[in-house]
Amino acid sequence: MSIAGLTCYRPGQRSRFIYRAIVHRGRKNERRSFSERGYIALLDAAHQQLDGPIVLVWDNLNTHVSVAMRQMIDARDWLTVIRLPAYAPDLNPTEAVWSHLKRSIGNLAVTGVDHLQAIIKHRLKSIQYRTDLLDGFLAHTGLTLEPDTT
Repeated sequence: MSIAGLTCYRPGQRSRFIYRAIVHRGRKNERRSFSERGYIALLDAAHQQLDGPIVLVWDNLNTHVSVAMRQMIDARDWLTVIRLPAYAPDLNPTEAVWSHLKRSIGNLAVTGVDHLQAIIKHRLKSIQYRTDLLDGFLAHTGLTLEPDTT
């Protein structure tokens, strides 16, 4: 399974978590991770749900920085991308989502990939309703939504 997600924060609004999951079935020539098109589809969906421009703070995963991705980003005037420094997962609140999810399934026995998918989607959906948890993930980075007034 591959999962891509966005933790979304806007001053004065509740925090949001938007994700997509792909199940890999081991088929010939099947991609084992999100492609640029998969990531851009997630961003397009987030734009629809959030109904406004997006400032995306993104890590430097090779798919995030490819020429194809840069072209797709440039074609979206509502999207501004800011890159995190290399090796800075502590500044990315979405990394805390993955850590939280992994801890919750650490000792889990599943009957197959479909069972795993159902459990993961259920747990991710529950994170979506926990704005306190999403706010805590941002707080853990040391970043804030408040402008620096110094």
